[in-house]
Amino acid sequence: MVKFYLDGKEVTANKGETILQAARRNGSYIPTMCYLSKVKPIESCRICVVEVEGTEGFVLSCSTPVVEGIKVHTNSQKLFQHRSDIMKMYNVNHPLECGVCDKSGECDLQNKTLEFGVDSQEFSAKDMHRPVEDWGFIKYDPALCIMCEKCVSTCNEIVGEGSLQVKLGGYGSQIEFTGDDCGNCGECMAVCPVGALVSENFKYETNAWELQKVPAVCAHCSSGCELFYETKHAGAFTANEEKIYRVSNDFEYKSLCGVGRFGYDVTQRGGKDEKEFDAALSMLRKADAIRFNSRISNEEAKILQTLKERFGYKLLNGEAYAMQRFLKAFGSTSGERYYNGTLEDVKNSDFIAVIGTKVADDNPMVKFHMNMASKNRKARISYLHPIEDASIQNLVTQNIRYEVGTEEGVVALLVASLLKGNDLPSSVKDYFEELDIGNLSAESNVGEEELERLERALVRKNAKTLIVGSDLYTHGRAENMAKLLGLVQKYGDFKIVMIPSGTNTLGVANICELDASAEGTVVGYNAPGDYVIGMDGQLSTPPLPQQEGTLTTIDKRVVPTNAAIPFEGYTLNDLANALGLDAAHTIDYTVQLPKKAGYKAVEFDRLLEEYRPYSPEQNGYLLQNGAESVAMDLEEIAELPEYNGTVVYNCDPAGQMGALSAKSKNLCADDALLGSQQFAVAAKIKDGDTVRFEINGEKFVKVFKIDTSLKGVVAMNPLFSKGLSGDMLCSDYRFHKVNINVESGHNE
Repeated sequence: MVKFYLDGKEVTANKGETILQAARRNGSYIPTMCYLSKVKPIESCRICVVEVEGTEGFVLSCSTPVVEGIKVHTNSQKLFQHRSDIMKMYNVNHPLECGVCDKSGECDLQNKTLEFGVDSQEFSAKDMHRPVEDWGFIKYDPALCIMCEKCVSTCNEIVGEGSLQVKLGGYGSQIEFTGDDCGNCGECMAVCPVGALVSENFKYETNAWELQKVPAVCAHCSSGCELFYETKHAGAFTANEEKIYRVSNDFEYKSLCGVGRFGYDVTQRGGKDEKEFDAALSMLRKADAIRFNSRISNEEAKILQTLKERFGYKLLNGEAYAMQRFLKAFGSTSGERYYNGTLEDVKNSDFIAVIGTKVADDNPMVKFHMNMASKNRKARISYLHPIEDASIQNLVTQNIRYEVGTEEGVVALLVASLLKGNDLPSSVKDYFEELDIGNLSAESNVGEEELERLERALVRKNAKTLIVGSDLYTHGRAENMAKLLGLVQKYGDFKIVMIPSGTNTLGVANICELDASAEGTVVGYNAPGDYVIGMDGQLSTPPLPQQEGTLTTIDKRVVPTNAAIPFEGYTLNDLANALGLDAAHTIDYTVQLPKKAGYKAVEFDRLLEEYRPYSPEQNGYLLQNGAESVAMDLEEIAELPEYNGTVVYNCDPAGQMGALSAKSKNLCADDALLGSQQFAVAAKIKDGDTVRFEINGEKFVKVFKIDTSLKGVVAMNPLFSKGLSGDMLCSDYRFHKVNINVESGHNE
C-alpha cells in the first residue's frame, strides 16, 4: 500500500494504482471524458488533470501512478478554468442541437458543458462538411465526434476485432471503419459519450429520459451478462403495447456481444387463452415425459424436477444431460463438483488452451476475455479444433487442427503435455507412459512437434487456463475425456473453464434429474416460444426477458433477472399448480434450489437486495463447490473413428438471435449451410445451390454459401431455425457425416 494526500486528506492506494483509480476508490470525484475503466488510459481529453504539489503544470490522473507522500489537489479555480476551456474547445466542433440528438439526456458532453459553466463561446473554427457514414447497423456522424477514441480502444482491447482506427488529419481527424472483421457487437456505440455513434434501430425512437431501465441478465448464452432492458415508463402502455426500445449495460466496466445488445425482440404477446390452457393441461396429464431446452430459469427447472418427483415424468434435455454426465465424470478425478475457473481467470491468463468449441460463436464473452488476455498480458493461446476460426486468428498463437471425431486421443495428448513434469501418482504416471503417442498423433493429425511447441509456450507461465467446449460433452467417449481433464484440475496448476452449451445448461444439469430417453407420450416445453402440445396446438409461454427468476452462469454464479415487460398469459407455474403444486409465483422456487448442488436458500427478493446486483461488483452469489469421491478408473483410449467425405458441424453463428428480431434484421444470421470451396468440390455443389441432407432423421433444406474463411471439408450448419428439434440435435455429437443432395441449382 502507498499513502498519499488527496485534497488534504491522507488516503491509501494499491501499489501501481493511478491517481484517478485511487481517488475514485476513496470517493473523490475527478471528471473525465475519454477515460474508460475497462481499457488502458487513452489520454486524449486532458480533463482528468490534477495538481501535485512540487510538480510544475498539471498531471494526468488517469495514467500517473501514485507515489508515496505526494499531495494531490483535484479541484481548484485553476483546474476549473482549464476544464472549462477544454469544454469550449470541444463545443467548437460539436453542433449543440441537443433537441434532436438521441444522446440528449445521457450525453457526457452535455453534462460537462453544464458542469463547467460553459454558457458562451469565445473560440471559432471554419466548419467542415462531415457527412454521416453508414456502418451497417450503426450510423457514425463525424460532426458530433469529439475524438475521445473510446470506441477504438474498446474495439481493439475488449472485442479484438480491430474494425476501428483513428484517421489522422488534424482538424479533420475522424474515426475510420475498416469493417472487414466487424462482429456487429455495438460496443463502440455503447461507450460513445456523445451522439456520434447511434444504432439505426433506436435513432429518433424516443428520448433517453422517457425510458425506464429494468435490470436483467442476457438470455442468449451462458455468460450471464448484466444488462438493462429499456422500456417506456410504467403505466405508459398496456402490456401488449409496451416494448423494449433498446438494451444498455454498465459499459464502464462490463461488455455485451451483439446478440445480447440487439437480439432483444423475443417477447410473447397476448392474454390468457383458457381453451389452449385446458388442452395443454390435458396433454400434460397424459404425458410420460417432458422434453425441454435450457433457455429456462433455475426456478422453471425446479418446477420440472418437482413434477418429476411428484408424478414420475421423465425429463429430457440432451445438452444438459450430456453436461451432467461430463461433470460427474470430471469430479471423479478432480475431487470437486465443479471446474475451478471463471471468465476473470481467462482474462488474467498468461497461457490459454482451447479445445472442443468454436469459441467465438459458442460464447462471445469467452472470446472477449481471451482477447483481453492477449492484449494486456501477451498471453500465448493454443486453439485445438477441426475448424480454424478466422474471427480469432489475430489472438491465437498456435492453431492445432485435429481430425473430426478424434477428440479422445487429442485430449489424452493434450493432458499429457499439460501435466508433463508435474508430480503425479504412479497409476496416473503409468497411464500416460503407456499411451501410444505415435499412433494417437498419426490418427488425430496432431503432430508431436505441435505438442512440443505447446509445451514450450507453457514455460514460465504463471496464470494458465484450459477452456473446454461442448464438442466434448456429447462425444461418444465424453466421460473418459472428462476424467482426463479432471486430472489437470487436480494435479496441474491450471484453471479450467467449461462452456455450457445453452443459456442455463449448467443450472438445468444441477437441478434436474435428467433421463437419457423415454417411451410413451412426450410433450415439449420450448422456451422462448411455446409449450408444444403434440400436433393439437400450443400454449404461449414467457421467454426469459419476460420472467423473474435466476440463471446459473458459466462462472457458476447464480444471478437474478427481472421481467422487461409483463407477460399476461399462462406460465409453467400455472400448469404445475393445476396439476397439484402450490406456488403463488415462479420465484417462490428460488429458495428451494438444491443445496446439494451448491445453491443457497435465499429468497428472490433478498437476492436482489443483499447480493449487490447490477454494479461493478459481481451480482448474485457463487455456487458452493463440493468435494467428490475420487476414483482413478481411467479407460484406455478407444480406436479413433474416421469421418471421411462431407461433414457438417452443428453450430449457430454468434448473430443467430437476430433472426428472431425484426428490429435486428441487420444482425440476422443467414440460415445457410456455410462451407469452403474444398467442401463444395467434395460435395459436388456450387455457391447458391439449394441442398438437402439429413441428420438423425431431421431433414434440412438450405442454400449453400461459400465462406472463404473456412478450410477443409467441414461445413457449418446453423440450428437456430429448428426450435426444439434443433435443441434435440444439440444432445448429439456436433459433427456429422452427411450425404449432400442438390435440390436446385443457383442458375435455375
